[in-house]
Amino acid sequence: MTRELFWLALTVILTGLLWIPYTINRCQVRGLNGAMANPSRNDKPQAEWANRMMFAHDNAVENLVIFAPLVLILNAADYSTKWTVLACAVFFWSRLAHIIVYTLGLPVLRTLLFVVGFLAQAVLALAIFKIL
Repeated sequence: MTRELFWLALTVILTGLLWIPYTINRCQVRGLNGAMANPSRNDKPQAEWANRMMFAHDNAVENLVIFAPLVLILNAADYSTKWTVLACAVFFWSRLAHIIVYTLGLPVLRTLLFVVGFLAQAVLALAIFKIL
């Protein structure tokens, strides 16, 4: 496994586990039956942190859709540099920090971390065209 694929695997695992904390909150607030029922406008609201974490999860999925193909294209092209490895590591850590900061409700830092992740994706896109 390449180092880029390692970071992709960690990012996929992180994204795949994000539903657990806010689902636990949903069970706490609505009970198990309420959590498994179809959503309704009359549902008891979840904790604010859980709502923010759901949005962070959505954002993580949206960014994984871009990150994963970039890494896979580089892997298929057998192209790896210290910059592509660094970009993948930076992407993972920025996404993890983004989730934490988003859940805590820190808007400016959240946006800065999003931009760092975007720049890491830009490095990968440039590497595909061997600009980096």
